[in-house]
Amino acid sequence: MPARHVDGRRIRRVRRAAELSQLDVGRAVGVSDAAVANWENGKKQPDAEKLPALAKVLGKQLDELFPRHGLPDLADLRADAGLYQKETGAIIGTRSHAPVSNAERGVRRLDPKYVQPLAQAYGVSAEKLLAAQERSFGRQVPERRSKVPTTLAEKITYLLEHSYPGDDQAPPSDTKIADAVNAHAGAQVISQEGIRHLRTGVVETASPVVLEGLAAFFAVSPMYFQPDDAVARQVYEGLRLLSAARKGKVSRITGRGMGPEGLPISVLEFVNDLITELEEKEPEANA
Repeated sequence: MPARHVDGRRIRRVRRAAELSQLDVGRAVGVSDAAVANWENGKKQPDAEKLPALAKVLGKQLDELFPRHGLPDLADLRADAGLYQKETGAIIGTRSHAPVSNAERGVRRLDPKYVQPLAQAYGVSAEKLLAAQERSFGRQVPERRSKVPTTLAEKITYLLEHSYPGDDQAPPSDTKIADAVNAHAGAQVISQEGIRHLRTGVVETASPVVLEGLAAFFAVSPMYFQPDDAVARQVYEGLRLLSAARKGKVSRITGRGMGPEGLPISVLEFVNDLITELEEKEPEANA
């Protein structure tokens, strides 16, 4: 299984930036503060099944904090759902987790009737779960690339289709979305008809306050609704500031005074870390 990369020093840095103690993190993940300390100093590695909860309490995406190089197999999907193998018996309705264990070890493939319950528990499609199973048996199964949504209408539709799967999770109505956006803004900024026009592509753009409300409603980053050129400008701005820092024109960078888009926290953290590293190496170079 392609293990996720765990950097204890980064865990410590992100935890401190979030103003959390080791005890806070331990309670959220279900371990002692001593265990968290061991993760941070590199003495021990957290269970793969603990990584989703750890990323969540630290306010990071799983793939961002603990990247994986390679495509997931069955064990990876289970761990990414925060589930231990012993918990899967209850999911598939058996007394033992042996069917899952056998499939993860490449011994025997899952009975077809177990595929959908596991896919639902893991938060993936049946197709993705079956592809991961084949990787557990040593087969190289490439990931199918879906069309990336680019327009505002495509992005809204994508979230509606992928965030509310199944008959028991009906997508919210245009009225419900509009009400949520207005509540987030604290004012009447869009109507049910306005949401419908955005969703169907009749209207192709929206005001920043509406985009922020949509992002809050769907629980995604506001960056998701930004056009590609806006994202490119942020990348350029980050690189320009990094260049200025290297030339000694700026020491630390904050999010103020950088234009309407500003810089994402992740970019600020990355640039500031590089600046710190450059400052530490400078005396050595001049010695």
